[in-house]
Amino acid sequence: MDPGPSAYDYTEGASAIDISVAVSNSRRSRRDSQQSLAYDDHQGTMFDGPGHSVNPSSVSRMSLHRPRSRRHSGVSQASLARRSTDMSQPPTQSPDDDDSTPEEDDISGFSPRRGRRSPSPRRSGVFGGIAHLFGRDTGDTSSRRRTSISQHSRTSSLLWGRRSEEGSQAGSGVESEGDDRWGYSSGEEDEPSDAEDIAKSPVVMERAFGSYPPSPVPSVSLPLLLGDQLFGNDTRVDIDLESLDPPPPGAPSRQTIYLVDEDVTLRFVGYEVLRWHSLAWRLACVLSLGALSLLGHWFPRFWLRWVTREKAFKDLFSGFIVIETTFSDISFFPVRRIPYPYRASTVFTSTSVPTKANGNGSGASSVNSEDSLLGSLLVIDYRYAKFALDPNNGLFSAVKDWRDHGWTGVGSVKNGLEGPLRHQRLTLFGPNVVEIEGKSIISLLLDEVIHPFYVFQIASIILWSLDDYYYYAFCIALISAVSIITTLIDTRKTIARMRELSRFTCPVSVFVDGHWLERDSSDLVPGDIINLTEPPLSVLPADLVLLSGDAIVNESMLTGESVPVGKIPVKDGDLALWHETPDVQGDLAKSFLYAGTKVVRIRKSVGTGGPFDRPALGLVARTGFTTTKGALVRSMLFPKPMGFKFYRDSIRFIMVLSGIAGLGFCASAVQFVKLGIRWHTILIRALDLITVVVPPALPATLSIGTSFALSRLRRSGIFCISPNRINVAGKINVCCFDKTGTLTEDGLDILGVRALDRRDGTRFGELLDNVYDLPGPMGREKATFLYALATCHQLKVVDGEVIGDPLDVKMFQFTKWTIEEGHVAGTGMIREARSGNGEARPAALVQTVVRPPGSAQFKLEDALKGGAKRAHFLEFGVIRTFEFVSQLRRMSVVVKRLRSTSMEIYVKGAPEVMADICDKDSFPDDYDDLLSYYTKRGYRVIAIAGKSIEGLSWLKAQRIKRDQAESNLRFLGLIIFENKLKPGTAPAIQALQSAHLACRMITGDNPLTAVSVAQECNLISQTAHVFIPAFVQGGAMTPLARVSWSCMDDPTWKLDEYSLKPLTPPTRHSDGDMLDHQDYVLAVTGDVFRWMINNAPLETLQRMLTRCQIFARMSPDEKNEVVERLQSIGYTVLMCGDGANDCAALKAADVGLSLSEAEASVAAPFTSKTPDIGCVLKVIKEGRAALVTSFSCFKYMALYSLIQFTTITLLYSFASSLGDFQFLYIDLFIIIPVAVSMGRTLPHPWIDPKRPTANLVSKSVLASIVGQISITSAAQFWAFFWVRRQPWYSPPELGADPNDNHLKATNYENTVLFLLSCFQYILVAAVFSIGRPYRKPMWTNGWLMFSLVALSLFNVTVLLAPTKFISAVLELMPLPLSARLTLLWVAVINVAVSVVFERWVTQLIADVVGMLQGLVSEHEGRRRIRESRAYRAISDRE
Repeated sequence: MDPGPSAYDYTEGASAIDISVAVSNSRRSRRDSQQSLAYDDHQGTMFDGPGHSVNPSSVSRMSLHRPRSRRHSGVSQASLARRSTDMSQPPTQSPDDDDSTPEEDDISGFSPRRGRRSPSPRRSGVFGGIAHLFGRDTGDTSSRRRTSISQHSRTSSLLWGRRSEEGSQAGSGVESEGDDRWGYSSGEEDEPSDAEDIAKSPVVMERAFGSYPPSPVPSVSLPLLLGDQLFGNDTRVDIDLESLDPPPPGAPSRQTIYLVDEDVTLRFVGYEVLRWHSLAWRLACVLSLGALSLLGHWFPRFWLRWVTREKAFKDLFSGFIVIETTFSDISFFPVRRIPYPYRASTVFTSTSVPTKANGNGSGASSVNSEDSLLGSLLVIDYRYAKFALDPNNGLFSAVKDWRDHGWTGVGSVKNGLEGPLRHQRLTLFGPNVVEIEGKSIISLLLDEVIHPFYVFQIASIILWSLDDYYYYAFCIALISAVSIITTLIDTRKTIARMRELSRFTCPVSVFVDGHWLERDSSDLVPGDIINLTEPPLSVLPADLVLLSGDAIVNESMLTGESVPVGKIPVKDGDLALWHETPDVQGDLAKSFLYAGTKVVRIRKSVGTGGPFDRPALGLVARTGFTTTKGALVRSMLFPKPMGFKFYRDSIRFIMVLSGIAGLGFCASAVQFVKLGIRWHTILIRALDLITVVVPPALPATLSIGTSFALSRLRRSGIFCISPNRINVAGKINVCCFDKTGTLTEDGLDILGVRALDRRDGTRFGELLDNVYDLPGPMGREKATFLYALATCHQLKVVDGEVIGDPLDVKMFQFTKWTIEEGHVAGTGMIREARSGNGEARPAALVQTVVRPPGSAQFKLEDALKGGAKRAHFLEFGVIRTFEFVSQLRRMSVVVKRLRSTSMEIYVKGAPEVMADICDKDSFPDDYDDLLSYYTKRGYRVIAIAGKSIEGLSWLKAQRIKRDQAESNLRFLGLIIFENKLKPGTAPAIQALQSAHLACRMITGDNPLTAVSVAQECNLISQTAHVFIPAFVQGGAMTPLARVSWSCMDDPTWKLDEYSLKPLTPPTRHSDGDMLDHQDYVLAVTGDVFRWMINNAPLETLQRMLTRCQIFARMSPDEKNEVVERLQSIGYTVLMCGDGANDCAALKAADVGLSLSEAEASVAAPFTSKTPDIGCVLKVIKEGRAALVTSFSCFKYMALYSLIQFTTITLLYSFASSLGDFQFLYIDLFIIIPVAVSMGRTLPHPWIDPKRPTANLVSKSVLASIVGQISITSAAQFWAFFWVRRQPWYSPPELGADPNDNHLKATNYENTVLFLLSCFQYILVAAVFSIGRPYRKPMWTNGWLMFSLVALSLFNVTVLLAPTKFISAVLELMPLPLSARLTLLWVAVINVAVSVVFERWVTQLIADVVGMLQGLVSEHEGRRRIRESRAYRAISDRE
């Protein structure tokens, strides 16, 4: 025997050939241990957790599933076969190919996108979504939200032209993507939804789309400006692609493609520029001094109509491609052809996801009719994703979807690539780098300056300069310049850091032309074979498939879980299926290594021939931006916008103000003409009036509250990467929580174990909290509870540290045994004595070896001396592991004791599944009672079973089927884990419920345990009756199954299966119970929830969603579905979680709050460094304060504009106006300090039961604005006419100076109106500085109080005793003291009336108007249930 670190041969004499066969067919092809961790929740299993092979694509790419129709959700194999990649390769589809079967309709008629958008208050375009990303030390971004697992969106599903009838019924009356739902309404808006009309439209690919953003640019080195051109990214709503004129005849010139990873539908349209039209356009731009050019930039459709014409893709040689999205983003891409002397099959494959071609060409399929040799390739790089034009059908395909059909198994790829083939793939896929292209300062400056906001400011500055308002123009220009420079600096810093964090290269060893060559990782292409151990890798440079060896990696960048994940070599069958599947699925996830993940350990494998050690090899599957890391970076650069009703209403309100300015000028223009004012003066005065009514600083003031809320949250350890979500947080009305790690502590502590009583095997023994109290084996008993605890796990040892699932670690630490892995298990060499020639073979492939404490002092050689059948000390080798399967809810191991003639099989799993695999007589009589006792008290219980098989050899153990191994077991005992509540959980839940915010628990744990924890933290009332469902007929996959709801405390008490209302309680219930039998809640399990989504009546489903407070045994997909279903009935949802299994739900929620400090915590908009749900209270408080602040600032700026408009209009009546320094004093010394300081008011310490409104056109907001306008205007009109009746009044000189455009400002009307309006600007700020119930009182804001008091005192000084200097600068007329006192009294009365009106009258008017609306609606029989209030209507029906 060759001495070596290996201690013992567990192969029991198996030959080298046997081992070789077992290695290739068993270790690599464990077909009976199918792991589904990519879809499982670490709480929902007996031992599932972050230590297992979680598929990052389920949380980072969010593209494992396409949404399916109700009929097929969760059950359809056809839909499962169509899981999407992050970018679908489009097969062509003729417009005539719409005759599909109903089954096809059900599958393809899914909702490819969600209608929510993320507004960004920044104006920096593409960088707006990442400007706040680096406010903390994390380098990676959020992954995209996973789409729903079932059909539920009526409007957006129309993008595919057809939809299932079941899906239609599912969404009817529940989910719409109109303004009400996707505008995050407060329930106060009254406009009807258009969803029904849209749903009836047969032309679904050609819906209204809005204006195009920028006009063509020569090249796109950085992503173009995103979002709305009038108001940044803040006003996006869910709309479909705008209908176009019929396409020209011939080959396709239009195409739509759905990108799953971005959850967006793109439309490609080919255009060519008409030469003479282009010349005419340029001449017109010159003649219009650039105004026409700006219009073409802001509204590209106008430019396209006059300068271009549509042309087929394949015929484009000097034109460009327009790519438009459903978010009103448009990009122009000049035609780019690259030399490509290779065959078409090297770019285009038949693997694709359906798209639709909007042309007259044939192209019924993207399967290449001819594998012709290409001379050149037309390509488009859209947001770092490359598309290529297929010359056979004239349509684009995503390059990243190409698959090598030669990958049929490990043997087909082991020789790597040849040099010419690598060059071809490098030409096609580009370098393997995730590098963000930079923009010059000039380009960034131009992008910023041509934004409508700054164009308006520049035009205003020019206007004021022409009117000799030099001081005011200079101050505004200075402020604008500072703002632009600050934005440019922030953008440059952000991009620099993004480039630093995203770009990564390292030396790698690549197998090329039969030789190992060291290359830079940027040179890698799909198909390369690289050595993962030489040179050693710390971070993976590309998406790889593990071919040999094993690996442990940290995928926290992708999943948020910092627990290492084990990877095993790929099976031939899984590798062969790679070209047929659009993304990583099933068992392939266990062998897939993602770019950007950190390497914990990579080991070479043990071979069967010389040399014995084979290196750890990886097959490059994806490179550059096509990798998972690339998708994360792209999601940072191009965040999906989100609509919020406040922002849309603010745009509409600004338009209304512009209309008021127009009406005011029309009235003034008539008077100007009568007074003989020159026309150019009238024109300047008209433009000046627009700048008065629509102040340039208005958009900037709307972000004040958000900015201060961000800084306060940052100081509290809560970081936000999506600032627009802060205002959305103010509208939250339901809070969803994960359980383990969120409501309860992260780790599980072992309370103890319950083994069978030795004296009486029919009952459990006492609870044992010390492993030494466990009884040892008796007689010939080999499978014992202690040995099961020591071996039934999947722990690894890296650098002497035991790593793996936290539950496994706790269980093994309880035994106090030691574990050895790696160099101990199977690295020695043993010579075959019976081979005759001393041939050596590799040692046994044992995964881990465990020993009891104190055994380290023994030597293996001593244990093996002599002929004893047993060794002198214990040692167990884990021969084989059947990994955890979420459907089976268990895992098992095959174990061999040193020198034993038998092997033992131990199974660890959920107690509910043990009845199916254990002998009935092995269960104690009190099994159910004890299990119920612990689960109802919130403990987590895991069952252990085992058996011994005499004569089982190593080779047979490798071949045994899982169902054979996990059968006829003997029950051994229970492990009880306690999961303690976090100290802040109960107080936070109580505070939320006191504010009438609904709370839900969405967990993967046992429903009884979940209910117990919910009752402990008061999420469920202790007196509430809890009803749990169970299938009494059929199962989760049976459409006609029947579900019965039973009370936990009394199973004979049921709910009505349709209405989910309690039936008559059993007679044994007391009268007290009878009185509150309507106080009940539901706790639903994942299988029942999935069945109800697919098959239950709509009303039953909706009532379940409103009544259910516990969602147990939920997979990550089902967690995501719960959130979206709650949103569909009008809830604004906050989701709080801590793990990878929550990422999809965190992304789907209106506000996602992660308690994980891992890098991938950027998957949620908010991240808390304090792992306590108390941060939810802070986010909601700050959200409400920020939303109210935004309202206050907007109302203040609107009133400021209208007050000044009233002043100017009255002065215009006799050709007068305010002076330059009067404007300067009002705008710079009153408005800006007050507007900024208003946002510094802190949130109220308690959350009020009533949510603030997000609707600017609500009754209360409109009543407030209209009332305050009336009061202030009345005061100014009184002052205007009052001064003219005074005996000391002298009329002004009418008309303007014929030598310039100035209107005279020195007159009594000007002085009186200016002095009075200065007080009005201050009083309006005080009136609109709302305190309770959402913010602290106004006087707690020191900055605001200082501003108001200082300005008020200065105004009183100017009114009563102005100095000569002040009078001269402000162009004031001398007034008698009595007149000054009169104006002071009028200002005081104005303040009092405004305060009284805002405090009491506003709400009274709103209530009266609402009552009248209700009476009218009831009289006309038109009472309508808005979808934003659907959950209220459902509750009311109870």
